[in-house]
Amino acid sequence: MKSIYIEKAGHICIKEMEEPAYIPEHALIEIKVVGICGSDVTAFKGVNPTMTYPRTMGHEAAGIILEIGDNTKGLKVGDKVAIEPYFSCGECYPCRKGMINNCEKMNVLGVRMEGAMVERLSHPVKYLHKLPDDMDWRLAAVVEPLSISLHSMHRTQLRGGEFAAIFGAGTIGLFAALCCKAYGAKPILMDVIDERLELAGKYGVDYVVNPAKENIIKKISQWTNGEMAPVVLECSGSQKAINDSLEVASNSGRIGLVGWAKGVIDFNQPRILRKELNIFGSRNSSNEFPECIDMLYKKRVDLLELLEVRYSMEELLQGFHDLVATPEKYLKIISIFQ
Repeated sequence: MKSIYIEKAGHICIKEMEEPAYIPEHALIEIKVVGICGSDVTAFKGVNPTMTYPRTMGHEAAGIILEIGDNTKGLKVGDKVAIEPYFSCGECYPCRKGMINNCEKMNVLGVRMEGAMVERLSHPVKYLHKLPDDMDWRLAAVVEPLSISLHSMHRTQLRGGEFAAIFGAGTIGLFAALCCKAYGAKPILMDVIDERLELAGKYGVDYVVNPAKENIIKKISQWTNGEMAPVVLECSGSQKAINDSLEVASNSGRIGLVGWAKGVIDFNQPRILRKELNIFGSRNSSNEFPECIDMLYKKRVDLLELLEVRYSMEELLQGFHDLVATPEKYLKIISIFQ
């Protein structure tokens, strides 16, 4: 079968590999759709510190069960499933507390183990989530990235009616803004790329601002009647945006750090104390897949127009090069295998 395989930074190809065999407590899945994550692109560019090479790529995927044994989830051959890509040990302190996304031995498909950009995959049943039979494959591709955005909202305990200042209008940031709207909150989306803000406006995000062109503190103060944002989601990982998060947050505000920084970040510690800010790390997702599937299927968030769809392994491979060459043209590239 075919796979998307990265030999080392900058060297990615389609590789023929052996088909997986059925394993007890796993399901053999025909992969129908995969998505390219920003972390896949950084791995291709050689700037993803968590990536190991060589590696079969991909962790955003869904497919159809070809073979499966008896299981407590009631899954059967022919079911559509979304694939949760995070592997946890079940024994460490976070796992015992139910925070499996923060497992001390966390492993992720396509990062430190073989990934899901393949034609067929063997995957543990416990990490599979049934999809509605008539769910659009395009939406099935974005369950995993949507879960990242939703987890950040759960971490910061966002409530309806609250303003949420979001730094970064890439995939996770824009998805977070749409999740905020679904929860009845009011997202304020910030990015230095005007095209992304224009796209957000088309999706009903009423408050957008370019930090390179406007004073975000003044704008957010104006929109919130001087109270600033009770919730801030930092989805870019930039030093400036993280520092600005402390400024746009209201007193006693909740800040979710979602984007991965390239190195150690310096914090304005006195500012945190004066405002008594609550700062939360937000890593992967935890038990969000069922809600994400429901949100997508019932169109509480409608993401279809945000997706660039390809239809083969070859076109998926080209997608990596397109995202490196012209990242501003694409929010999300997915590929449906026919």
